[in-house]
Amino acid sequence: MEHQHTSRAGRAGSGDKLAEQVHALLAAPRPWQVTQVGDPVLRRTAEPYDGQLPDDLLRDLLDAMFRHLPGVGVGLAAPQIGIPLALAVIEDPAEVPPEVAAERERVPQGPLELVNPVLTPLGSRYHAFHEGCLSVEGLTAVVARHARVRLSASDGGGRPYERELSGWPARIAQHETDHLNGVLYLDRAEPRSLSTVVNHERFQAPRPDAG
Repeated sequence: MEHQHTSRAGRAGSGDKLAEQVHALLAAPRPWQVTQVGDPVLRRTAEPYDGQLPDDLLRDLLDAMFRHLPGVGVGLAAPQIGIPLALAVIEDPAEVPPEVAAERERVPQGPLELVNPVLTPLGSRYHAFHEGCLSVEGLTAVVARHARVRLSASDGGGRPYERELSGWPARIAQHETDHLNGVLYLDRAEPRSLSTVVNHERFQAPRPDAG
């Protein structure tokens, strides 16, 4: 009994500390300073979300993560803002030239809340394109990703859902879910394709969106 009591107290203490972190983050000016490669939080497996935050604070955090995206990126995972929980958001208006949209199979993706997401590859087809990352500023590289995936997750209200994603939305989901597993796109990239974003724009193609 004593051990169980200590365990509950430990979880409560951890939740209090996380809540303080989130309150401080929400009070900070946006766009936030996104955690950069080299910070250990980006290399740890995120803690599964199990009610560590009050419901209203989780809602505020997810809404603020969405507000961070416009003009910055198309996805954001909680570890990128220093919160070690399995939470991410995705939204992509796909405002790119038609030829780019066609090549990348990039269609608009409405807001998706990813709480404890799990991805299952569908089929054996891969696509390879340049990716960027908000946590690896100034660089881009080619990454081969599954062309289709099944996303199983919950939304911020705790409602489970499944969604099949293909093309660019599937790539974004894989990129953000990688963040929750301590994986960066550089780990999967073709090393010889690595470029600064400036040189990529200069010599190759339009800038890839970051997540």
